Amino acid sequence: MKLDILAIGAHPDDVELGCGGTIAKMVSQHKKVGILDLTEGELGTRGTAETRKFESNKAREILSISYRDNLKFRDGFFINDEYHQIELIKKIRQYRPDIVLANAHNDRHPDHGKAAKLIYDACFLSGLIKINTSNNGSSQEPWRPKHIFNYIQWNEEKPDFIIDISNFLDKKIEACMAYKTQFYDPNSKEPNTPITSINFKKSIIYRAENLGRLIDCDAGEGFTSQKWIGLKDFENFV
Repeated sequence: MKLDILAIGAHPDDVELGCGGTIAKMVSQHKKVGILDLTEGELGTRGTAETRKFESNKAREILSISYRDNLKFRDGFFINDEYHQIELIKKIRQYRPDIVLANAHNDRHPDHGKAAKLIYDACFLSGLIKINTSNNGSSQEPWRPKHIFNYIQWNEEKPDFIIDISNFLDKKIEACMAYKTQFYDPNSKEPNTPITSINFKKSIIYRAENLGRLIDCDAGEGFTSQKWIGLKDFENFV
């Protein structure tokens, strides 16, 4: 299966929080979209690898994406080395996405920045003909995505562009709240974390609304890019 967009996150729920509305919008436009989680989020204060898997599958159903997988790297301890690069390259070559959406470069959780660098390097190396990989016994052809964009996470960052998700904010929230162990639940007996507060839940909405305000629409999601973004013409602006 060839994907138009592959969204990659260090942990299950990273993608939903960072670009869930964009994914829902692209799916509505009949784009083939997949999510690849690097870890199972097993070090999270709340929940387990098993509950995160159940929740990520629920989020997949909500977003109606074509594919979701997990590389099962060690949460908190994966590094940007040959082993991790090759495993990610195999997935990039298997699904041949035109666009990759990746974690934020600098963020509160150190895994996010590590993932951003790993994803960037793997996308570049995936295009090199002298790196040999295989999938189910078959040699893979090189593939380099056309674009890598980083979604915004905990830290406030100035976006290089904003996607209008006005009609998809509710779907984004629904996908995020599929992670019942991770976010606000007044009945939970588990320890509190920075993302379990009611304020964090509200922040998902008011950040989207504020980004939307900046481009004169109801809601938006911001992205950054390591390279200049070129336009062929002045069509398709918000």
